[in-house]
Amino acid sequence: MSLSERSSAASKRPRVSIVGSHSATEQLRQLIETIAHSNSTALITGESGTGKELVAQALHAHGPRANGPFVPINCGAIPRELIESELFGHRKGAFTGAFNHRVGRFELAEGGTLFLDEIGDLPLDMQVKLLRVLQERRILPVGADSEVPIDVRVVAATHKDLEAEVSAGRFREDLYYRINVLPVATTPLRERAEDVVDLLTHYAAHHAQGGMVALTFTDRMLDLLTAYDWPGNVRELSNLMDRLSTLFPGQCVDLDTVPTFMLPSGLARLQSQQLGGAVVKTFKTAGRTQVPSQAP
Repeated sequence: MSLSERSSAASKRPRVSIVGSHSATEQLRQLIETIAHSNSTALITGESGTGKELVAQALHAHGPRANGPFVPINCGAIPRELIESELFGHRKGAFTGAFNHRVGRFELAEGGTLFLDEIGDLPLDMQVKLLRVLQERRILPVGADSEVPIDVRVVAATHKDLEAEVSAGRFREDLYYRINVLPVATTPLRERAEDVVDLLTHYAAHHAQGGMVALTFTDRMLDLLTAYDWPGNVRELSNLMDRLSTLFPGQCVDLDTVPTFMLPSGLARLQSQQLGGAVVKTFKTAGRTQVPSQAP
């Protein structure tokens, strides 16, 4: 997708909503509204699955760069030898295999937001180069003779304790202070159980199969889901709603509707406890019971 196409797509992107009624969630929404209009770097911290990228998208969508591109990159998912080229781009012939000129993520994010996910996984040598870019607002593509000015807001995120990483010598202190201008913390789902029902409703609607109404739940199934501590946080909840929406499209899901083996282990134990030690082995779909050919 070209830069102009990215910008056009961004202009049609809906504003991002942060779902939940817990006080921590409300405070997060207020913080996003407050700092979205800033051009300063923001650092989002929190456990995996707590919605750090969603927060980054909200900062972008609610700010003056909303019509520009939102470009994410996972710093821990790019091979070490390719990360510089991914971020800054390269010129043809810059290294073996560089057959064409390539634009990096910084240039792709021009006029918008660059989301550096898992910045704590960035190698130390790249941390030095990133620090210089944030200070100078210029990049040097690999193999280029001259720098390229950039107009990008940088939002970073990590599940790591970066202060501890600094103390251990794995993260540069100067870069930490440079990216931590506007700190944003996400809260684990186990600490905001009041949000679970809102999130279940949201993701049941999001994952509803084409033409089907969203899943609903009996009171005792809601009791089960709100009693669970969700170690995978919102990502785990969303994935479960996707699974149940596929297995039981449009149904009202009860405590004994879902086979035990289709639930996360912790949730399966709670289900068994609430059913008096019983294990659900069959599917109950559309008024009929189906016995699976084999458990996965």
